[in-house]
Amino acid sequence: MPRYPVPRRGHRTSPPLIWARDIASTAGRAMERKMETEIAAIRSVLSEYVMAVERGDIERYARVVDHDPSMVNFGTDVSERIVGWDALKTSMETQFAALKNTRIAVSEVTVTLAPGGEFAWATSMWTFGATMAGQPLTLPVRCSWVLARRGPRWVIVHFHKSVGTAA
Repeated sequence: MPRYPVPRRGHRTSPPLIWARDIASTAGRAMERKMETEIAAIRSVLSEYVMAVERGDIERYARVVDHDPSMVNFGTDVSERIVGWDALKTSMETQFAALKNTRIAVSEVTVTLAPGGEFAWATSMWTFGATMAGQPLTLPVRCSWVLARRGPRWVIVHFHKSVGTAA
């Protein structure tokens, strides 16, 4: 913090006003740094999710997704409404067994931290590639995410994925 001279008697300087401005400025920078840190943590959770899917690693997947029995997620299939952690885990284990050589190219990631910092939402675009039953598969996937703070960490509490149609 900058040092200000102590006013001499009779001078009309107002260091308390200057200090208040500096404190507000410092607080603003601290808040901005905290938001950047939180957004980086959220991006890290999304990256971990992608790595878990690419590797077919259900244990890694389980670390970044909430285990709430009432959570609802939507996959890319029209009938893929997945309710609860147990159903999601089963769905992912089935997907991991069916797909080989999974690769996900992620782009256009946006992350927004809600006021109060307890929730966030994110979007991203994927180019999803894998081999299924010996055949290559490539899909353009649109993703939206809702994350919640659980103690010191972030977890995914909802996702929705959809496949765009060919133009």
